[in-house]
Amino acid sequence: MKKKVLIIEDNNDIRENVVEILQLAGYEAFEAPNGKAGIELALSQSPDIILCDIMMPELDGYGVLYMLNKNPATAAIPFIFLTAKAERVDLRKGMEMGADDYLTKPFDDIELLNAIETRFKKQELQKEFYSQSLDKLGTLIGKNDGLNELKKIIQERRSRAFKKNQVIYYDGDKASGLYLVISGKIKTIRLAEDGRELMTGIVGAEEYLGVNALLSGEAYTDTASALEDSVAVLIPRDQLEQLLNLYPEVAREFIKLLANDIREKEDQLMQLAYHSVRKRMAEAMIRLHRQGGAAQEGFKVTREDLAAMAGMATETVSRTLSDFKDEGLIEKKGSLITLLQPDKLEKMKN
Repeated sequence: MKKKVLIIEDNNDIRENVVEILQLAGYEAFEAPNGKAGIELALSQSPDIILCDIMMPELDGYGVLYMLNKNPATAAIPFIFLTAKAERVDLRKGMEMGADDYLTKPFDDIELLNAIETRFKKQELQKEFYSQSLDKLGTLIGKNDGLNELKKIIQERRSRAFKKNQVIYYDGDKASGLYLVISGKIKTIRLAEDGRELMTGIVGAEEYLGVNALLSGEAYTDTASALEDSVAVLIPRDQLEQLLNLYPEVAREFIKLLANDIREKEDQLMQLAYHSVRKRMAEAMIRLHRQGGAAQEGFKVTREDLAAMAGMATETVSRTLSDFKDEGLIEKKGSLITLLQPDKLEKMKN
């Protein structure tokens, strides 16, 4: 089956030239002269990849990407921006919004086809890793028909890559489903009235994001963003609800996940209320260390994220890290922290 490529470009000459190259290369090409028409085609044709200009009438490229990311049916489609050299300064905005790549005009046929083939290759590698992660889901559900149905649902969904600091959902957004993290780490935060962030959780590979909102049927109560480059898949709410109704054993496992999450939140509240600065910092670092696995040499984290995790000011984070370094408990190089004496930090947090 031919791969489908959607090109959204208001310049007729460029659009027609790209369509001709794609058809000669064996792709099925669809074209749209503006952003609005492009979104309609994306929804009706479900392309395998989208090429989109930035500056367009009706709706610009940023608007197209934003609208596609909001829709679960199109959120995981690889997206490549087409840009003029003068627009390079704005490319960072597009990449932070979730664009996968960009091509600078003018580009030749080799550059175009290489960019498309590179995205498809990366997608295949993600699927291979993704399949390995699905095999480990048995530890969550156990051997039963519910597990097989859950695997089937997930395998039918497209995985989506999130770049560091990219937002997955905002506080107040309607929960459209449940996220399964395939790789990387995703943090959830809540904002205090004074604007300070409190990190309410970190979700790693093979863990679920948004269980509370799914089971309660309410909107998200926190904002989720990628702590590092991550890959996740969204399991639609309606499919999950059918699964939970048909297989009570699956529902029980998700209730256990919710109970564990509540217990972790209670522990966090106790730490914020009664633990010293050193204890809270030790707990945050032990937590990050464990999430990376026993084999890791260290973990990267910003002062701001540590402050949000431990519920303290960034200046306090800096002083505490300096104390830990002077005491030989950690080694710090930029944002990379290595625990030299994790046992002592473990005792400190208890």
